[in-house]
Amino acid sequence: MPAQADATVAVQTDSAIALSAAGVSPDTTNANEAAAEATVEPAVAADALASRSIDLDPMSLDYALAQIDPSKAPPAGASADPSDPRTDAERDFDDIYGVSAYDPVADPTLPAPANVPGAYDPWEKYNRKMHRFNMAVDRAVARPLARAYSKVVPRPIRLGVSNFFNNLGQPVSILNALLQGKPKQAAQSLGRFALNSTLGIGGIFDPATAAKLPNRSEDFGQTLGVWGWKRSRYVELPFFGPRTVRDTFGMVGDAPLSPLRQIERDRIRIPLQGLQLVDVRAQLLPLDSLRDGAEDEYALVRDSWTQRRDYQIFGDRMEKNGDTQLPDYLQDDSNPSVPADAMPIMPTDGTGVR
Repeated sequence: MPAQADATVAVQTDSAIALSAAGVSPDTTNANEAAAEATVEPAVAADALASRSIDLDPMSLDYALAQIDPSKAPPAGASADPSDPRTDAERDFDDIYGVSAYDPVADPTLPAPANVPGAYDPWEKYNRKMHRFNMAVDRAVARPLARAYSKVVPRPIRLGVSNFFNNLGQPVSILNALLQGKPKQAAQSLGRFALNSTLGIGGIFDPATAAKLPNRSEDFGQTLGVWGWKRSRYVELPFFGPRTVRDTFGMVGDAPLSPLRQIERDRIRIPLQGLQLVDVRAQLLPLDSLRDGAEDEYALVRDSWTQRRDYQIFGDRMEKNGDTQLPDYLQDDSNPSVPADAMPIMPTDGTGVR
């Protein structure tokens, strides 16, 4: 009798497993109780199995299994309830530890989302056409010249050229720092200009950096932004790339202050302006791979330029609030852009230039 009971329990267990895998949930409560009793006392469990009204007939179980369509059976490990996407292991975990829906937006361990204003670009159709034109000129003329310049000219000489043109921009930075209410920064820029122009031999060398005088570039476009012109239309200028309407007016205001533009002879001024443009383009060569690999090059250039420009204008407030949202390469104030003194022609040019 005990042997027969044990064989019956084994058949029931194997069949129950097969039915469960096929999506059938037979009532095995009594069988489970009987199996538990068998582990305590085999003889008592055998009598209990014999006295309970459980249909453990193998033929009946085989007939029930034969009625199941194997094509409709859920895969192993899947939930029997179609509306429940969890696996058996996931449901067991939730039963033990409880169910808690994860909301990535409300996760307190995540940092606060960056609040970066987007570009104001109502002239996008025109700007994209101008961007394609500028990129064609860049790939045909500016980039090859910059690569040849970087390959032929030794790095110390290129560094001296960059220092020279950077030093020429200090008078513009001094005045605009004063207009923005930054007297300390204006004094530092004045100290840089005086030190580099004398000990630095006209700005070719940069002893001011060794003297811990920071290099902060300011222009009239930034001044207009500090004065309240915070949002301005994005526009691409032919040959000179990203700007806003505010910064276009800012270049017109900076042009009369540029020492380079005070040179009246075209045969001297224009070659210097050309060298400055090549130097600026050479500094941008490391970013070419980023632009070439972008899905939308125009949007990348526009958004990165706008974010950096906003940081230049409102960077002091961001640093005070601990809200520096931009990567380091955008926060770097030495990241070059075409300055006003490199523009060949400006509306403020007088008739005496020859």
